[in-house]
Amino acid sequence: MQPVRIAAVRYLNTAPLVEGLEHVHGLTLVPTVPSRIAPMVVSGEADIGLASIIDGANPDLTLLPAGMIGCDGPTLTVRLFSTVPWTMVAELCADTDSHTSVVLAQLILRHRFGVSPRVRAFDARERVAISSPAPTTRLDEAWPQTLLLIGDKVVTDSPPAVRYPHQLDLGEAWKEWTGLPFVYATWMCRTADLQESASRERIQTAASLLERQRMHNSTRLDWIVQTRAPNSRWPMDLARRYLGSLLRYQVGDREREAAARFLTLAHEAGFTKTSDSNWAPSAAPVG
Repeated sequence: MQPVRIAAVRYLNTAPLVEGLEHVHGLTLVPTVPSRIAPMVVSGEADIGLASIIDGANPDLTLLPAGMIGCDGPTLTVRLFSTVPWTMVAELCADTDSHTSVVLAQLILRHRFGVSPRVRAFDARERVAISSPAPTTRLDEAWPQTLLLIGDKVVTDSPPAVRYPHQLDLGEAWKEWTGLPFVYATWMCRTADLQESASRERIQTAASLLERQRMHNSTRLDWIVQTRAPNSRWPMDLARRYLGSLLRYQVGDREREAAARFLTLAHEAGFTKTSDSNWAPSAAPVG
């Protein structure tokens, strides 16, 4: 039987889910960028992917409750930065690595501050809006007026605090709004693969392996921090708090409720064609 191809990114926040998968028999880890994961699963380039939750509003994809990336309060690495008060934001430059987060940012700005800014893609690594001409300013002057930044860059390449007196943690803002945790990404597979017995067995077995690895990694978080934080240029203490306290990796009833609430709000705001999502049954970990 061919190994199940698992598409995921290798960021610090994914380590509790993907660490060690390359050594699990029956799985092949396919590193990629966040925006490519859902399309790879839909097209058949990957069998399972750690995809953005907004991609779950797609009948071609089914969510697997074998692990997620979420929070129940502050996230730390999904953050809005602004030089002007939130009620004055007219344009939001969005990190091109983001997908769910750009929708979440717009929902929160609309609900909490009554603004609906236009959104421009922003390459946070080059610090330039994608539609702009080549920058002529120095990089330290190239930060935009209002910015959505996600991932390790919030810590390792943070915008200058003196430039951004207004900052908002989107996980914390969501919790204050809804009282719910937030789900940024979860494992997903093709819906069609669960409708045919042979492929369904492969996916269910792989999902069980993913859940087993998540549980195993939860017992060795300190080792993961010591191993991965230096390579990711994170301070050790902050990485330990981030992975051990701020982020959540287990899918439960509240997480499903939170995902459904987010997709409903996204649909009502016109960001998705549907609010429906499909969850596969939970599978017991193998071994």
